[in-house]
Amino acid sequence: MTYKAEIQLKFDSFYTPDSCSPGIVPDDDFLPEEHFLISAPAEDLSPKQYFKLFEKFMLSIGMDQKSICDGAMSLVFNGDRTEEEQRKVCEKYELTMNEDLESKYQFSKEAEAEVARIKSLKNGMLSEEDQ
Repeated sequence: MTYKAEIQLKFDSFYTPDSCSPGIVPDDDFLPEEHFLISAPAEDLSPKQYFKLFEKFMLSIGMDQKSICDGAMSLVFNGDRTEEEQRKVCEKYELTMNEDLESKYQFSKEAEAEVARIKSLKNGMLSEEDQ
């Protein structure tokens, strides 16, 4: 048995001139009509490949990269997702949630103090008893 699948993303835009200026396009940079059809084989697409396809579609209809990234992140970091799901994404991509900033700051301060202590020990400024 064979399986074949295709995904299509379609965008159509039409300009209808107002009654004051029928048939006149307001700007030379403006197209009165646009049609985009992006298709891809979809038998074995991964979720990342679907997102990449949709990213290309959104770019082709004029969205900017920052807005696309913002939209993608809003799928994970919103009230519909549990904190556990959000933390899994943070761990995978080495991100820090705002709630965890204070503990990370304290950890880095303790690590800096330990490095300074070891350096001073190494330089002979402390004896073994002063540790």
